[in-house]
Amino acid sequence: MTPSPETGTTPAGSQTLSRGLRALELLAEAEAPISIAELAEGLGVHRSNAYRILRTLEEHRFVARDQAGLIRLGPKLTVLARGVAPALHTAAMPAVTRLAYALGMTAFVTVLDAVEVVTLVTVEPANVPASISRNPGVRHPVDRGAPAHAIESSLTPTERAAMLGDTEFSAAALEARALGYALSRSEVIDGVAAIAVPLRIPGEPPAALAVVHFMLPENLEEVVAELTDAAEEIARSYR
Repeated sequence: MTPSPETGTTPAGSQTLSRGLRALELLAEAEAPISIAELAEGLGVHRSNAYRILRTLEEHRFVARDQAGLIRLGPKLTVLARGVAPALHTAAMPAVTRLAYALGMTAFVTVLDAVEVVTLVTVEPANVPASISRNPGVRHPVDRGAPAHAIESSLTPTERAAMLGDTEFSAAALEARALGYALSRSEVIDGVAAIAVPLRIPGEPPAALAVVHFMLPENLEEVVAELTDAAEEIARSYR
């Protein structure tokens, strides 16, 4: 946060907005609804301050609380999410849905955002006993996880220098480029494996199509083929 030139401190309004946005990030990163105490701890503020932030977000329907008082993201954020790369969202949803149900795995699209990758579209299949939750808006560093490695592998040296600061590709990205897909195990979530392929569409940020599961499938080649076909379908459907 940039200090105020007059006082050398963060403006109160900017700090409140920053904490409200950080609260949304914490809720997106959480695997389940959280308590007000957990929210306050994550924000590094007193519980009363966290409650004031929560009330404002509730009034605008960005968050909601269940009967136990636990906090989760509100449905209004879904509307906002559709405004981010709307053409990519529209093109991706049918293919991502078919992929999730065909493989019985959570399928999603991530896009590069500065030095992080953020989930844009996600589908959890309902035809399996259990699946891994992956909420839109969840983000993690670009040096971690199969989707990040797949995105990095798709960059040219010039793009990597402009977007990530240098031209030195990671070993994981070089391997993904050689294979045509990226793998990761427990890099983002302990006990979770991910498989991803690059998704490049002119006019959109570098992206990846991925699936996550509790273990790597034995039919890895078939899964990669399904991912590749779905990525090509998304590219064809893009308008």
